[in-house]
Amino acid sequence: MRNSQEIRNLLLDAFNDLQQTDIRWQLGVLLASLLLAWLFMRLVRARTPIQAGAWKLGMGGVNRLVFPLTALLLVLVGKAVLQHWQHVSLLTIAVPLLLSLALVRLAVYALRHIFAPSGWLHTSERFIAILIWSGVALHITGFLPEILQMLDDLSFHVGRNRISLLLILSGLLSVTVTMLAALWIASALEARLMRAEHMNMSLRVVLAKFSRAALLLIGMLVALPLAGIDITILSVFGGALGVGIGFGLQKIASNYVSGFIILLDRSIRIGDLVTVDNRYGTVTNITSRYAVIKGMDGTEAIIPNEALIASTVLNHSYTNRELRVGIALQVSYESPLEKAMEIMREEAAKHTRVLQDPPPRVFLKNFGDNGIDLELSAWINDPEEGQLNLRSEISLAIWRRFQQEGIEIPYPQRVVRILP
Repeated sequence: MRNSQEIRNLLLDAFNDLQQTDIRWQLGVLLASLLLAWLFMRLVRARTPIQAGAWKLGMGGVNRLVFPLTALLLVLVGKAVLQHWQHVSLLTIAVPLLLSLALVRLAVYALRHIFAPSGWLHTSERFIAILIWSGVALHITGFLPEILQMLDDLSFHVGRNRISLLLILSGLLSVTVTMLAALWIASALEARLMRAEHMNMSLRVVLAKFSRAALLLIGMLVALPLAGIDITILSVFGGALGVGIGFGLQKIASNYVSGFIILLDRSIRIGDLVTVDNRYGTVTNITSRYAVIKGMDGTEAIIPNEALIASTVLNHSYTNRELRVGIALQVSYESPLEKAMEIMREEAAKHTRVLQDPPPRVFLKNFGDNGIDLELSAWINDPEEGQLNLRSEISLAIWRRFQQEGIEIPYPQRVVRILP
């Protein structure tokens, strides 16, 4: 308990200093340190250019630590100077308080950038601040060693291993801190990869997913020894996990493997226009387990990656984005056929979305019961804009021209002969 007695003596010295005139020098050094640290923080923020991405993330953390670390440095300098002439108990107490302030700011800043803003995040910020400051207060008052000893006494044995409540809490703390650090680094790396426009989007996605998984694995391997867990037990766990994947998690493992294959071979890319399982739409996202296909009506279908590998996928934009649009019409036998075909070609060519190379063409499909079947063929290079609206606009323009030229679109007719 020597450390506890020393801290109690430190508090007594600080209380005695409050009754002396020398306390003014310590208060002056402390206030001057805080003021200079605040001014230096304002200067650094004003001189620091606006950054983006990972640099913004790093500079944000530095800016939050400038004030407490600068104040801590100034207090240490003032303490070193004053201790030659008087007691510096107040400055000695201020040192761990400023250090804990830096830890609180760093932990809260890391949480804000790892997780999306939410209500529980604000609660976690308060919890972290209370936890760190409570630890500092217990350390200053000298009760922390006694509490740690009490937690260590609450123990039980599992085989030959002794497990105490202190070991469990320290293990949870080490795992939490390590995993949060891994997630922080992964978020910064993912943001930097997503801004690398010279890389293919699919490659960026697979690198981001792989780096996050690798960092989490490394964080776990680092955290387990810190928690007092022998990592050799992972060999047994890995064997059990392999058996589980082989039987119970076969579909999940298949989807994950299929996702990495799709991202690596680039057979389906984000932005492609595809038809899968009678679903037509644009690929908006590809994860390690599924792909999201957004239809032209705004609905989004979540397709497992295994289905994209095992079934036939119609990729309308694999090599190029040109797509043929067909419009079927029927004209009566009394109407001028060549004139009708020319009108259909002209109205299609007038549309801004229709390509002129290859030009629109009109084909005579067959001679039907009620009229002559024609089909307009036009090419576009923006299928993501939809086809139904294009067919509607061209069909409406053809209808207007047919009305002007007197070309008839027939309706079903039947000739009835009455025999005597």
